[in-house]
Amino acid sequence: MWYNKDMRKKSDFILRLALILGDAVVLILSFAAAYFIRVYVDPRPFVFESQILEFTKTVVLLVPIMVVIFAALGLYRKTIFLAKSRLAEISRLLLAAIFSVSALIVYDFFIGENFFPVRVMALMSAVIAFVFLVLERCLVRCIMRWVFRKDYGVRRAIVVGNNKNTEYLANYIASSPESGYRVAGIVAGKKFIPTDLRKKQYSSLKEALKKARADVIFQTDEKSTEYVFRQAVERHMLYYFVPSESALSSHLGELELVGNTPAMLVKLTPLSGGFAVLKRVFDVFVALIGIILGAVPMALIWVILKLGDLKHSPIYTDERLTQYNRKFKCYKFRSMRPEYSGLTAEEAFSKMGREDLIKPYRENGDMIQDDPRITRFGRLIRKTSLDELPQLFNILKGDISLIGPRALLPGELRTYGDRSLILTVKSGLTGLAQVSGRRDISFEERRALDIYYVKNWSVGLDLSIFLRTIGAVLRRDGAK
Repeated sequence: MWYNKDMRKKSDFILRLALILGDAVVLILSFAAAYFIRVYVDPRPFVFESQILEFTKTVVLLVPIMVVIFAALGLYRKTIFLAKSRLAEISRLLLAAIFSVSALIVYDFFIGENFFPVRVMALMSAVIAFVFLVLERCLVRCIMRWVFRKDYGVRRAIVVGNNKNTEYLANYIASSPESGYRVAGIVAGKKFIPTDLRKKQYSSLKEALKKARADVIFQTDEKSTEYVFRQAVERHMLYYFVPSESALSSHLGELELVGNTPAMLVKLTPLSGGFAVLKRVFDVFVALIGIILGAVPMALIWVILKLGDLKHSPIYTDERLTQYNRKFKCYKFRSMRPEYSGLTAEEAFSKMGREDLIKPYRENGDMIQDDPRITRFGRLIRKTSLDELPQLFNILKGDISLIGPRALLPGELRTYGDRSLILTVKSGLTGLAQVSGRRDISFEERRALDIYYVKNWSVGLDLSIFLRTIGAVLRRDGAK
């Protein structure tokens, strides 16, 4: 079996990204096709000037608004896309096509560019868009099923619980390759396990987690839910709880259907699904703009650092942790003397014979005035935050996000209790802790702010942090 844990964790992200990109391309083609048919195929005369390129360019600029409309209609929800009945999705696609044309009509009304010079073009655009969208979704669904049948991106599941739903879920997953799951283990009594799957039975969840290499836990009973959930959190696994009838009747949130069984996905952060896709698109856009605008300053800093030290690279790489406890090489301009690079503060201060600096360094939020490890030019680029410009390439690669918790050092995991929660999302170049004082606040305060960010993420919070980051950098708040 092909095994790629990172791809399995990102399968939902990849699916939603494929849908968003597919919808965007289809909308552009649909409106261009309607314009082409009316101008070049329809034999009836027209009095307007043909400008198909201008028409298409305007559509491209308005596509993001249309995608937001699609998201508001729930068309990027997994429950809608994977539902056995296509009726809900098709009806929403029809509304999406109508609303997309309406958006162009409203734009035309305020701009006055005679966007639809012939009324029939608006109707034609809606019909073609609807047909193309349905066909595109069918194509994505077929590709997804083929990919899952080849075991690419399939999530390995542990089903836990002495409940009749354990047997149903295990049977459904085992007989439905297109579900996107594979049964990796079952923790239940024999009477709740299908006969042909009893070889996957484990005596305890601890044993199953150790041997099954799973990505998701489905719990079908209410025994030790807090313990099971905590095990999933610590291993960055998805956790689904199959509610009882009483719990189901009182639940007001959205459930995911696994076959015909409603399962409640317990989310650690609102930053998931379509929001994660949109955040990634924003990251790539900002990183590209930043690299273009910062090309000259980065080149100058690189030259200055290289001329000052021909033996060492101007770019310093440090191993950090990001989403799902994944290690990556964090890029920074070298601001520390080479002989102290890669050492902990304790090791570096001991090496230079300044053990007296260790205690004030840790007590002052991991900083100290006139740190002897930092070069003179290093202090300058740190104060202006220019040393962090190379991390724009980390953002472009997908190692980190523009905004998120501070990237943890592997050693910090041993002393920080809520590390699993922080590593639920990608680390960030900037974040709530940085704009709340950067190094002027304690280590514990920074971690508390990171946890708040993970639990309370929103588009508005990211926008606020982004604007506050610009102000903090200009004012050099907390920069030492």
